[in-house]
Amino acid sequence: MRGRSTVHFSAFQLSYLWLPFFGLIVGLLASVIGSGGGLVLPLILILVFGAAAPTAVGTSLAAILPLCAVALLGHHRSGNIDTRLGALFGITGVTGALVGVGLTRIMGAELLRAAFGVYTLLLGVVMVPRKSRPLPSVGPIDSDMSHASEGGSPGAAVCRRRTFVLGSLYGFAGGLISGSFGTSGSAPVLAGLFALRMPLKLVIGTSLMVVLIKTAAALAGHVVFGVIDLTLVLLLTPGTVLGAVAGPRLLARAAVESRENQIRRVLAVAVMLAGVLMLVR
Repeated sequence: MRGRSTVHFSAFQLSYLWLPFFGLIVGLLASVIGSGGGLVLPLILILVFGAAAPTAVGTSLAAILPLCAVALLGHHRSGNIDTRLGALFGITGVTGALVGVGLTRIMGAELLRAAFGVYTLLLGVVMVPRKSRPLPSVGPIDSDMSHASEGGSPGAAVCRRRTFVLGSLYGFAGGLISGSFGTSGSAPVLAGLFALRMPLKLVIGTSLMVVLIKTAAALAGHVVFGVIDLTLVLLLTPGTVLGAVAGPRLLARAAVESRENQIRRVLAVAVMLAGVLMLVR
């Protein structure tokens, strides 16, 4: 079991000049698909820059936090956030994140890397779009909850309970992944929001709110118990923030709903490939 935190500056390497570029790509992807970029960032640090898994976990969280804050501000201005539902996912996600931080303390670097590889591979499989009957979109969950409180009908009460149960379960799962692997943990959050039949752009913005809350909690735990390389953080952050600023503007102009399956298919293949590389290298 590891003891105290190791927050440090590593020696600069010439290859680190690529970090702002990778940060830009991560920032764009994160703000457009509704994650914190956390899945991509640890993979880059491990596979491209040779960082140990514990270092990649803590460092990714530190670099993700400002990215989430900037991207969230852009989506807030566009009205793409359901704050009540985001708070539900976020609060339960904090609990999961703290549990995940505890798990990393008892896992060695190799075991953590292998577990991350398996998780990444399985996530890629789950991300592959499947043919299904389309669900009708609804507005922000606030309206459902307000109707439930006003009408008090059995159907409205069931809707509220379903929202609470799904939000709690998916939120906790996302937090657990964030704390364990240093990722955004957005996959369970996105799955939960889609299960509640939220419109795509509202899903993206609300997901970023949840990711911000969970990331802050997980980072606090890793500051105390984890490993964070501040050299990598300082070089990544300018690119991630720039990408986060540009992402919501691109999303506002894009007809993302019509290309959702294509985007998900490409991302799924890339994620599965990264998972395989984590396991074989």
